[in-house]
Amino acid sequence: MQSLLELRHLKTLLAIREAGSLTRAAERLFLTQSALSHQIRLLEDHYGLPLFARKQAPLKFTPAGEKLVALAAETLPRVAAAERDIAKLREGEAGQLRIAVECHTCFDWLMPAMDSFRERWPEVELDIVSGFHADPVGLIFEDRADLAIVSERDPEARIAHFPLFSFDMVALVAKDHPLADKPMLEATDFADETLITYPVPDDMLDLMRKLLKPAGINPRRRTSELTVAILQLVASRRGIAALPHWSVQHYLDRGYVVAKPITATGLQAELHAAVPLERADTAYLREFIAIVREVSVANLPGIVLGED
Repeated sequence: MQSLLELRHLKTLLAIREAGSLTRAAERLFLTQSALSHQIRLLEDHYGLPLFARKQAPLKFTPAGEKLVALAAETLPRVAAAERDIAKLREGEAGQLRIAVECHTCFDWLMPAMDSFRERWPEVELDIVSGFHADPVGLIFEDRADLAIVSERDPEARIAHFPLFSFDMVALVAKDHPLADKPMLEATDFADETLITYPVPDDMLDLMRKLLKPAGINPRRRTSELTVAILQLVASRRGIAALPHWSVQHYLDRGYVVAKPITATGLQAELHAAVPLERADTAYLREFIAIVREVSVANLPGIVLGED
């Protein structure tokens, strides 16, 4: 029997196992669900066996499917390692990767991604540029950073952007706050409240930039550097906040505060990696971005990977 199997099929099978459903696997792979299902049907027709049991959540692989998933789990890391070794031969193993961030919540996923990167590129000097930066892209031009994590694409032509992931912002209120009874919050609900935020300019706050400023609403402010301090202020009725859903899930699970959608369609935010255009194809930079996406989708609830 001539083999039909390709690396893309192995990636699909591994994504299905990790995601637990065809829909989520298709999102990870940037495929339509019909395109992903077509790949599976081709494999099943080729081997004459089903690869997983339908109508189960999470999907359960058949013995034939398990064989192929095991092959994917063994083969894909070896392919990635070989490509990494070739890149090291071409570009050298050493280098530096200085990371600047503009988001206070980035460290939840950035530190695990850095740990994983160090294992794969031990000779690359990896560091976080100290402190919070309102203009992390500016540090690239000053040769103080090699990669910046930003919430908006910079129009600067000398910068290449790589989408990391998007996520929902949620409004956070105390459990006994009158707004806790509302199914969602609209712009007007913030008008007479104290908005508790990180100490950053308004144009770096998705809530202000995307919703409140266009609606002509400028609520009272209180700021804190720490997420847990913001939540403590919210819980004690000192104000309300808007934070990424994934960054507060732990506190929501404990019933510390209440989360509400922002508008009927939700308030979406994004994160991107910005790198100098001339270094956009550097192997270890691209792999770091891939690791960030890998680690984030595995550990952060409710995020959607960005598409290049």
